[in-house]
Amino acid sequence: MLGKTTLPNDVLRAFARTLKSVGLTGVIIYVLLSLGSALAGSLVAVFLVPLVQPGHTLPLGGGLFDVQGGIDLHSAVFAGTAIAFALLRWQAARLGARLVGRYGMNLRCMVHAQLIDAPLASLADATSAEIANVLTHNIEIVTQGFNALLQLLVVGVTSIVSVGFALWVSPPLVFVAPLLAGFGLMASRISSREQSLVSRQYVSDLTRLFWHSEDFPRRLRHVRSFEKEEAEKDGYGAISERLGYGYQRQLELIASGRLMLELLAAVGIAAVFMLAYRLHGVDQASLIAVCLLLGRLLPYLVSTRQSFQQLRSAVPAFELWRRYMYLQPTRSSAAPPGAVASGDVLYVEHIRLMPPLDALDIDELVLMPGELTLISGDSGIGKSSLVDVLAGMATPKEFSARIDGQSIDFDTYCQLVRRGAYVSQSVRPWQRSIRECLLWAAPGATDEMLTSALEDVGLAKRLAASRRGLDSAIDNASSKLSGGELQRLLLAQVILRQPRVALLDEATSALDVASEIMVLSQLKHRLPHTILIVVSHRPDVMAIADQRLVIGEDLSVVASVA
Repeated sequence: MLGKTTLPNDVLRAFARTLKSVGLTGVIIYVLLSLGSALAGSLVAVFLVPLVQPGHTLPLGGGLFDVQGGIDLHSAVFAGTAIAFALLRWQAARLGARLVGRYGMNLRCMVHAQLIDAPLASLADATSAEIANVLTHNIEIVTQGFNALLQLLVVGVTSIVSVGFALWVSPPLVFVAPLLAGFGLMASRISSREQSLVSRQYVSDLTRLFWHSEDFPRRLRHVRSFEKEEAEKDGYGAISERLGYGYQRQLELIASGRLMLELLAAVGIAAVFMLAYRLHGVDQASLIAVCLLLGRLLPYLVSTRQSFQQLRSAVPAFELWRRYMYLQPTRSSAAPPGAVASGDVLYVEHIRLMPPLDALDIDELVLMPGELTLISGDSGIGKSSLVDVLAGMATPKEFSARIDGQSIDFDTYCQLVRRGAYVSQSVRPWQRSIRECLLWAAPGATDEMLTSALEDVGLAKRLAASRRGLDSAIDNASSKLSGGELQRLLLAQVILRQPRVALLDEATSALDVASEIMVLSQLKHRLPHTILIVVSHRPDVMAIADQRLVIGEDLSVVASVA
């Protein structure tokens, strides 16, 4: 229970399952290290008493802690125990950092993989902002909650052990602890130049991850049509790994700063007592023993409230993450077996869309390679929904088609159009450079092939004007491409892809009429074996179209041949 927040059993079970991703062994070792550091820290205060009161034997464990010898030996035992405590705590913090980093990375990769393979219908009610939040900031909140849980575990173990030892050593001095509260504050202040650099890089990677996740539903069509699901998962995983390391390194630097403070404190206290007794110091230092024992708890007490706040925030964030983890994969990412010759004509006999567009009926649509089919109609009339069906990414209510005289169902149709290219007006490249963007679509393409494709879509002059050529940054202030140029770049991907079916949903909307006609004509010329389906409001496109489908306000369809 977190304050007024209750955790249903299914949420707890789901959270327990996510712990498997970080490894149960690692969690057990973390608990043991935390317990060991708590015991060692308490022993530091126990071994401090003989330094303050020579010859005094503590009534603990039948003389177990009665170290025989002079002040030098007592000082060495104290310093050794303090160093052991600091090292155990440091190792526990480092392991905790690795667990937290790995936990966040795994959550990101798991939900991203689910989204990549999710059916489009399951994302119909999801906004791009929510999906981007699920993939970025939401995971951060859950990861912080997991880190807070680990910290509270340390607080609990340390508190029980330290309070027990304090009562055991000197009950009257249990409440004399505030003198060392500043140690916790000092530890939290320790920073370094590396920590600043790591933090900036972490923010940069997180921004990159958000950019990578922008407008996910439309981008998903683009990714699937180019058969780049695995490449996207790998790219997303690489960024997530950098973020996981950044988070891990930030926590490690904090732990290292705390280690230095505790090592200096241990050596300093031992040196002070050795000097004090050689100079006949006073006996008032006995207060330090209990203060050292209980003072370790003060930084934890300060951070406990924040940890509970992080846990409260993590609960709804985890529930949102879990909701997207229930999306069922729509199909396998593997290429379909038994490819059909690219020159075969597809005869779509009948299509009826799912409600609420089930009144939209299409009969006898001939999809001929090398020809351009224009789809037009008012906004919101169902053009994009029809294109989703023709792309094989949305299931229609009714479907029948033929190829080479043989009837096929929708599953077979999806296999036939698997090698496709889907470009929407709202999708923009998310790669860093022009070269990276084009090679994403055609990994084996040469520079000559890339340059040729750019010439076909009218970007050759823009490329020649840049000093970096193909390596020009897409979103750099000095080389930023306009909306029309970004659309041209995506169309260059289509040329390099050489798809069986290319679906352009307002993909030339940012171009003027003359440029639109030029680019579409060039696509027809360069893709003689590709079925071109273009959604556009501009009647001028009809000049180069081979057939046209007009969807009326009453969802009636009028087909005509140019």
